[in-house]
Amino acid sequence: MSLSTRIAIRCTLIVAPLLAGLTACGGDARSLSEQPYDALQHLSFGSASGEAEVDPDSPLKVSASAQGARITDVVATDAGGRRLSGELAADGRSWRSSDLLTAGADYTVQVSTENGDGEPGRGEHSFRTGSSKADRVDVAFGPDAGTYGVGQPITAELSEEIAGDRERALVESSLRVTTEPEVEGAWHWVDDKELHYRPREYWPAHTTISVTSQLEGVAIAEGLRGGEAESVELRTGERVEAVADISAHTMTVYQDGEEVRSVPITTGKEGFRTRNGKKVVLGREPNVRMTGTSIGIPAGSAESYDMDVQWATRLTWSGEYVHGAPWSAASHGSANVSHGCTGMSDENAQWFFDLIKPGDVVEHVNGEGEDMAAFGNGFGEWNLSWEEWLEGSALQQGDDHAQPAAGRLRPSV
Repeated sequence: MSLSTRIAIRCTLIVAPLLAGLTACGGDARSLSEQPYDALQHLSFGSASGEAEVDPDSPLKVSASAQGARITDVVATDAGGRRLSGELAADGRSWRSSDLLTAGADYTVQVSTENGDGEPGRGEHSFRTGSSKADRVDVAFGPDAGTYGVGQPITAELSEEIAGDRERALVESSLRVTTEPEVEGAWHWVDDKELHYRPREYWPAHTTISVTSQLEGVAIAEGLRGGEAESVELRTGERVEAVADISAHTMTVYQDGEEVRSVPITTGKEGFRTRNGKKVVLGREPNVRMTGTSIGIPAGSAESYDMDVQWATRLTWSGEYVHGAPWSAASHGSANVSHGCTGMSDENAQWFFDLIKPGDVVEHVNGEGEDMAAFGNGFGEWNLSWEEWLEGSALQQGDDHAQPAAGRLRPSV
């Protein structure tokens, strides 16, 4: 017998038992490629079975109608990707949603089943929900579309109060902020009806920011659903920051990290000290009438005043501005003599007015006044650390119910 013949016989003896074993093991088993049977003919979806819109205030019910069939899994998801929670009966014959459906939404329901012989089945059903009679929580985003400084926060004002942790988390997760380039940020609950959003650091210059809501129709609490919200798109401009050194009587302005000008200033005197901290520019007014009575100074007293002020850049709702103050020119760069505002020459005030925009940041340092509040008197959120900011998110470490501080509503000088 030749070598090649012996090799061929040996290979045949080895391969033949393997083939026999494979045939024996697979003789009575179903093929691994076998498709599950169509379970739809054995399922009922209750009020969602037909083509009519479904009442979102009623639960979704799925039932197995065939003898011996049982439901093993149900995945119901709306078009926004929100999954509907539910409970499967112990005998597997029915499933019922435990959450309310989203109103005015398209749903897809994927059901897995087993028949009496243990064979798997699959079925997919779609339906649409109608409107709800529940009260609605509308959302108003701010600021208006436009170009802002790198410190500009985003605001969301709700038409109804939301106090519970679970409800706040649901609302917060439905308010979306997307940016180009991508920036890390988070919402912070100012009170039960207002949220603010800011990134970890200032926005990068020339960032596009889109703010949208996916809350409409979503069940927030019993008798309360998400309402309408108009999307907003913002953009940041150059990075402009001003640092006012109260003790040195000087304000230095930076643009995209480079110093562009340092000007002599005067700030609040004793009894009217300018607040320390970071303040986001609220707006610009080329001419403002400022009166002492607007900040509680009695008319006719030694501190009383009534004057027109030029080139006023507003920092707080209570009346702190950066503005021209030619009447105190002798004190610019040497003494603090104002009633809380940051004064400078008309020339410097106009230059600053022309450079600055809402959302830019002015920081006062080395002063003896109180600290700028985070909320309630303008945008002071940059005075909170990132860790403190996250404490106000319902999706992060905790829940902050801090109320805005009361603020004066008229300007000081």
